[in-house]
Amino acid sequence: MIGWIRDRLNREDEGFTLVELMVVVLVIAILIAIAIPTFLGARQRAQDRAAQSDLRNALTAAKVFYVDNEDYDAVDDGVTDDLETIEPSLSLDSTIGNADAVVVGYTGAGQTIVLAKQSASQTWFCISDDSSAGGGTTYGSGAAATDVDTVAECAAASW
Repeated sequence: MIGWIRDRLNREDEGFTLVELMVVVLVIAILIAIAIPTFLGARQRAQDRAAQSDLRNALTAAKVFYVDNEDYDAVDDGVTDDLETIEPSLSLDSTIGNADAVVVGYTGAGQTIVLAKQSASQTWFCISDDSSAGGGTTYGSGAAATDVDTVAECAAASW
């Protein structure tokens, strides 16, 4: 055993061959090629879920406002102030084209509200709530703000 260790210590190590190094580089490149698309897909899904979460929170605040006022129309362009007062974690803006915007629309004599937000992945998401008899909540998505700014468009493509 001691002789084997002495022989091993006396022998000169040559290092890795070029072929062995190339195989290692190839394996690392394959792992990176698999990991990057997976990471980017997870990133986009996370950005979309963040926008959807903001919309659900805004809808909850809008419903609280509706219960207090019995009308969505009572929420005018000051919607951002009203809803942010109810839910302080919201950061709302009613300007279309603002990536952080929540666009708000009202229809049906104050019985329906439409909330839309653009995610960081550039997809628009919306929630509409119809508080009239037989109404309900619909969820939708689209490539542009004009794809999600009405109740019918919001119900057309569910998330």
